[in-house]
Amino acid sequence: MDSLIGITGKDFVIFIADTAQARSILKMKGDEDKIMVVDESKMFAMAGDTGDRTTFCEYVKRNLKLYEIRSGLTLSTHAAAHWTRRALADALRQNPYQTNLLLGGWDEESGASLYYLDYLGSMHKMPFAIQGYASNFVLSIFDRYYKEDLTVAEGLELAKLCIAELNRRFLLAQPDWAIKVIKKGENGKASLEVIVPASK
Repeated sequence: MDSLIGITGKDFVIFIADTAQARSILKMKGDEDKIMVVDESKMFAMAGDTGDRTTFCEYVKRNLKLYEIRSGLTLSTHAAAHWTRRALADALRQNPYQTNLLLGGWDEESGASLYYLDYLGSMHKMPFAIQGYASNFVLSIFDRYYKEDLTVAEGLELAKLCIAELNRRFLLAQPDWAIKVIKKGENGKASLEVIVPASK
């Protein structure tokens, strides 16, 4: 029952994720961080079985770092998304990972970008994306309020609207949320900002 939301705007990507860790009908803990920082310019929002999502995202993170060490080059968000999609598709034919992902980041060449990936190995570049039951409630908010040139402040207001809508209408209680932003920094490089941490 994970809820992940990704928003792109003018030179930034915002990820919002619930922090509940549940199994069947039990909530195990309320401070699970479902947003993994890959490097200084990219991050994952992860949904699915805890073991699969953590194992797979750590595998991707380590392989992207290995590529950087071997070649001296850091993959763009676009290239990292394609590598991740291929890894999911390869695993599907052997030992599939039950994980759905959002991958977002900011690059000097292409700016902010967000990719929606599912456990079947499909991938789509999107201006905003939602994983989980949250999509039933918050897509209409994006239809009404989203615009391509959002500022970070407007994106965070949009995030607050989404969280308020889920708290009001979703049957399951998801009271705690983590929010992280990757944006263009003052020096022209990507910078990470944790707006609301998973553990308080």
